Amino acid sequence: MGSAFIFIGLLIFCAHLFSALFSKRRIPDVLLLVMIGILIGPVLHWVTPENLSGVGAIFSSLTLLLILFDSGVDTSIDAIRRYWRGMVEITLLSLLVSVSTVAAIAWYLGFDLHAAILLGSIVAGTAAAIVIPLVNQMKVSERTATVLVLESAVSGMLTIVITLTILDGYRRGSMTVGSIVGKVLTSLVMSLLVGTVGGIVWAGLLDKVRKFKNSMFLTPAFIVVLYGVAEALDYSGAMASLAFGIVLGNIDYFDFSFLHKFGKVRMMPLTKAECSFFKELVFVFKTFFFVYIGICIPFTNAEVLLYGLIITAALFVVRFILIFIVGRKNTVNDRLVVSMMIPKGLVAAVLASMPEQLNNSLGYEVVPGATMIKEITYAVIFCSIIITSLLVLVTSKRLMKSEVPEFKEEVYDYE
Repeated sequence: MGSAFIFIGLLIFCAHLFSALFSKRRIPDVLLLVMIGILIGPVLHWVTPENLSGVGAIFSSLTLLLILFDSGVDTSIDAIRRYWRGMVEITLLSLLVSVSTVAAIAWYLGFDLHAAILLGSIVAGTAAAIVIPLVNQMKVSERTATVLVLESAVSGMLTIVITLTILDGYRRGSMTVGSIVGKVLTSLVMSLLVGTVGGIVWAGLLDKVRKFKNSMFLTPAFIVVLYGVAEALDYSGAMASLAFGIVLGNIDYFDFSFLHKFGKVRMMPLTKAECSFFKELVFVFKTFFFVYIGICIPFTNAEVLLYGLIITAALFVVRFILIFIVGRKNTVNDRLVVSMMIPKGLVAAVLASMPEQLNNSLGYEVVPGATMIKEITYAVIFCSIIITSLLVLVTSKRLMKSEVPEFKEEVYDYE
């Protein structure tokens, strides 16, 4: 127990050191933290995923919702209004191209067509818990940061809904495009509604909540409750957390006059002290999350790692081509950053285990190659994090030397 506490304390010190190292040497702290996880997990076997069991999943979800909330607070609604079309275009096209590319490779490797599409849907999204910290450390324009933050949240939600719909089709023996589109739209709208209503309610209560002693933790507690409510309703807790953060970060837009009819309701924004506290909280959770990712990456099958590398390389190639075609009106630096920000993380890891769980619950193999899907997904997660980190290392010096251009209203982003 003593050794564990020593390690935890030293890890937090190392995380601050790694963050400073990124500022000076452009070596991504994400990469170094994942390497620590690999060292104490697959290499030295000090900690295994089995040791963490359900705690790891809960901790990962907490990290995701806190990162998305903090990112939402920092996101301007004016920026969303300017760049939402570019975000939607990139998200949908990237998702379609990614699913098609992975499905084609998986089918060539011998997967059943539906299983190949399932694998494609699992690894098609981007990891908000990895993208957002990296974007915050890099010198990028407001439009690029906004597009990447929104894309990571929306793509994660889309991959969850699409994957669960495909698995439900396996269970029932049939699946249709209409059912997938319907569930995607329902989940998106209702998740945003839950987060927005929750944000308005909490902003109205903040003035009273702050009168309690030790009230700083009450906002994170409310976020956790809101996330749980959205998930219990089969919506996206991640999207609800993002919407909640956007409301609290842009409270002037939601101070509706009819709310004052319910009494002395004052819509209060977050204070600087609260925002600073949340960022410290996110930093600590992010640190342990990346170490956890490193612990969970399996290295037992060289063939699976090769398949994961091939799929990851293909995803980066098609993403690069897509962004340089779709975003031709943007600067080269913006296109470079957007094209390389496709790491996979928590969502993919959770979804990867579901086909195998479905087979086990039914007592027979309804999803062919479920175990292989899980192992390849973990390999893709590992390879995508490594490649993204290396690309950040290579390109960040170029970004630091260049000036971030001012946004011009007449330019349509990612048109």
